[in-house]
Amino acid sequence: MFSSYRIITNIQRVLIYIFLAILLAVTIGPIWLLLVNATRSTVEIQQGLGFLPSTHLMENYNIMLGKGLNLPRGFANSLFLSIAITVLSVYFSLLTAYALVVYDFPGKRVFYNSILVLVLLPLQLSIIGFYQYMSKLHLVDNYAALILPSIASAGTVFFAKQYLESVVIQDLIDAARIDGAGELAIFHQVMLPIAMPGALTMGIFAFVASWNNFFTPFIMISSIDKYTLPMLVQTLRGDMYRTEYGSIYLGLAITVMPIIIIYAIFSRYIVNGIALGAVKD
Repeated sequence: MFSSYRIITNIQRVLIYIFLAILLAVTIGPIWLLLVNATRSTVEIQQGLGFLPSTHLMENYNIMLGKGLNLPRGFANSLFLSIAITVLSVYFSLLTAYALVVYDFPGKRVFYNSILVLVLLPLQLSIIGFYQYMSKLHLVDNYAALILPSIASAGTVFFAKQYLESVVIQDLIDAARIDGAGELAIFHQVMLPIAMPGALTMGIFAFVASWNNFFTPFIMISSIDKYTLPMLVQTLRGDMYRTEYGSIYLGLAITVMPIIIIYAIFSRYIVNGIALGAVKD
């Protein structure tokens, strides 16, 4: 009886491993093909699928640069915007969520419900009004039009509030007040270290969303030297690059790589931090 149960358990375990391997292949396969094709020439890509890297990486890169695509500048622009938006979004969202969780004030429920409504509204509904507002402030074709709105990120505030509700320890806040700490000092010295796992998670979400954002920069930015990386990669669809498949794949690969690197660096900290932060004394 015990032997039969053990055999069934082993079979189930093997089936689970096979299913997970299939999911891994489906997830990693397209990314791997993208990276491989970035190293292949147009002729090699036209000949069919290849799963091993080739030797045409620098050739594809030189083709992009030779046709006027300033990829390093676009990369720098996207990196600057993504870092600025991530820092401002995470910091002010945590600050707002902290106020919603810790303090009681008139209109608190109305304020939070307004945030929920903003989370549900798609950006496309407000883009015309947003453009007109930025135009009156003379911020069109200016990075400030992309960075400053991140201070009021409704989605990040919603996530931060849900996280802080599970990790806030009121006794620590009360003890800090008794010791004479100010409210901002309590937030920076007590709450931020506790909320760091959630801040890292929100940071990754904000960075990826900003890095991949094409719609808003496309509406607000008109100068080519201020184009972000997704905007420059979009130009690869033009007639100039129609037959340069290797260069197109390389542009897409360069767009994807920072996201993969960011997740690879911070994912273990997020998983470990959330596991620890979920335990309350």
